[in-house]
Amino acid sequence: MRTRLRRHARRLKVVVYEETLFDFNEHLWTFLGAFVGIGLVGLLHRYHVAPADAPLLIGSFGASSVLIYGVINSPLAQPRNLVGGHVLSALVGVTAQRLLPQEPWLAAALAVALSIVLMQISKTLHPPGGATALIAVIGSAQIKALGYWYVLVPVLSGACVLLAVALVVNNITPTRNYPRNPHWYRIWKRRYVG
Repeated sequence: MRTRLRRHARRLKVVVYEETLFDFNEHLWTFLGAFVGIGLVGLLHRYHVAPADAPLLIGSFGASSVLIYGVINSPLAQPRNLVGGHVLSALVGVTAQRLLPQEPWLAAALAVALSIVLMQISKTLHPPGGATALIAVIGSAQIKALGYWYVLVPVLSGACVLLAVALVVNNITPTRNYPRNPHWYRIWKRRYVG
């Protein structure tokens, strides 16, 4: 029994040790990607959108940044999931808000649940997409006033900015490759980059 406990304790030490290793370069690139991505979306809002208009920065972009800059090999962080998940969820959220404006609790529940199922069906599952759908329903009056424009600005435009930054920052070093094993990216890189 003691030998068994010691063996489990050794395994636990190895797992805890490996999971808590500090990789300065990895954390630096994660920080730079998130900082530049969110910063660019914020700058676009500041200089290209009047203060009275709806914001370009929505909360779900923070969660997307965790995935596309911090966990870049996750299937949930890939470009198809990032853009597709946000856009699909925004469409569902706006539609739910339009169909049930007097029952926000029902519209919110329907938007989140339906967006998750549609992301699963379309293979674009991106957890922050659920928040994008929810924001369309419970967001400010400015967000609701956008209607289906919410899908294009801030959702699609913001996701594209975050993706562009992720493609640059996550491929600067040889230790990070994003997107994960993309066929189209390998062809493009071979043809144009060398």
